[in-house]
Amino acid sequence: MSQAGTSRPRVSLERILNDLGATLLDLVHGDVTSAEEIGGVVFHDPLDEPVLPPHALVLGVGMQESDGIAALLRELGEQHAAALVLRAPVPLTQEIKDRADEAQVALLGLSRGAPWGHLGEMVRSLLAGGTGGVAEAESHGGLPAGDLFAVANAIAGLLDAPVTIEDRNLRVLAFSGGQDEADPARVATILGRQVPERYSKILHERGVFRELLRGEQPVFIDSIGDETLPRVAIAVRAGGEVLGSIWAAVSGELGEERDNALREAAKLTALHLLSVRARADVQQRVRADLLSSAIEGGVGASKALERLELSRQPLLVLGVALDERAHPAHDGATVIHDRQRLSDAFAVHLSSVHPKAAVAAVGAVTYGLLPMAGPAEKAENRAVRILQDFLYRLGGRLPPIGAVGPVANDESDVAHSRSAVDRVLRVLRDGRHQRRIGSFAELQGEALISELRDLAAARGERPTGALAKLIEYDRLHKSNLVETLRAWLDAFGDVAVAAESVFVHQNTFRYRVRRVAEVGGLDLADPDQRLRMMIELRVLYADMMPAALPQRSLGAS
Repeated sequence: MSQAGTSRPRVSLERILNDLGATLLDLVHGDVTSAEEIGGVVFHDPLDEPVLPPHALVLGVGMQESDGIAALLRELGEQHAAALVLRAPVPLTQEIKDRADEAQVALLGLSRGAPWGHLGEMVRSLLAGGTGGVAEAESHGGLPAGDLFAVANAIAGLLDAPVTIEDRNLRVLAFSGGQDEADPARVATILGRQVPERYSKILHERGVFRELLRGEQPVFIDSIGDETLPRVAIAVRAGGEVLGSIWAAVSGELGEERDNALREAAKLTALHLLSVRARADVQQRVRADLLSSAIEGGVGASKALERLELSRQPLLVLGVALDERAHPAHDGATVIHDRQRLSDAFAVHLSSVHPKAAVAAVGAVTYGLLPMAGPAEKAENRAVRILQDFLYRLGGRLPPIGAVGPVANDESDVAHSRSAVDRVLRVLRDGRHQRRIGSFAELQGEALISELRDLAAARGERPTGALAKLIEYDRLHKSNLVETLRAWLDAFGDVAVAAESVFVHQNTFRYRVRRVAEVGGLDLADPDQRLRMMIELRVLYADMMPAALPQRSLGAS
């Protein structure tokens, strides 16, 4: 359905090819004239089932074999993908043509030397700048707010020269058409999304960047090497802040009229760059509010999930938080900064897993809502693997803990699953198992024990009865009857294992067990008394207990 009024134009496959073509992309086979909006960009993972938004642009990283490409095209046709991007030269066999035609999926070729990540970011930038919506109807200079590719093309028309818009670190944010008419240095800049180091060094040595930062006038730069055109550059400013710069590949100095046009263009570009920044901030806050409503439950949960496009489907709730044991921070600013870095990294990770995953920080925890793929009995295990992969990618930079809640089949389940995630994180923070990832299915018992400890502490409860007698006896006689009882219970009454765990002879251990029964007045043959003592040891005596015994199976001899 088309948007009314002055809403932002939809980004079609034809628009993407027009803006990124020649330098990054070529149409190899198929039709790109469909006016349908591209729903998202997805990296294909051959080891996992692709989950695609409607009319997706799929990046086939590493796809080279004709049989694999043909099979992938069949899958993409079933999910109504718009196009498949392969590394050039694309093996365009007759079978691949036939499969592409049957699937109605266009084939595009990515230029050699262009990083896949660069292409993904460029397409996402286009989609962010061109997504329709009444709430995004604002425009600057007659161009949709934040559409940097449209801005670059407009400036190129004014200057009659190919243009790039770059950030403060000389990373290419957008570029105009006609880049193939520039020079190899410009092509290398766009393919790598960054000014090549050898050219950047020359510009630094000439003082170009210093001149850009100090002044508000266009700076003319003579050719910096063989077969390179001169450049005209100008800083893009908002007040005293430099947001980026505009670079045009020209044949000579611009002259007064085009100089003035470039200065005005820099002011316009500043508005668009600020719009991009503001939109990102607003979208982040909106999604955080929606996700918070969804995981809290209540009357607003259903509407929040609907706006997140996550309603009426099974969901997994995941949570990550800083592991304060491994990463102690001594000031509040450091904690806040590290939490934000962790949240940003988790958002990027989950978005690569599923295009509709929602991530936001709520307090000290960053939560993720992930549409469930595959059978429910395997979903939680897959979520644990996702967290394991995330922790592996982070390395030791921000050691977090991660939790997985049970599958949520409706709005009320989401709130329950979030609560389960919080309970698992509490268990992991205690550090009694020396682990960093857990699911509620694994650690529900430990979560209940933690809550009993909290309840007992809130009530000020202390050991009484048999346990109190044993503690007092140990204090007066410098003995270890409590340790003996715990070792015996943890070993299911296996004296050989229990004696070994406390490094005493078996006969000595048997004598101590008899003393436990005598001093505490216990009947250790009574299962109710054994259960009561196990609970009291873990709830009322937990902080004084040594490390847990090695786990052994119930059937071990």
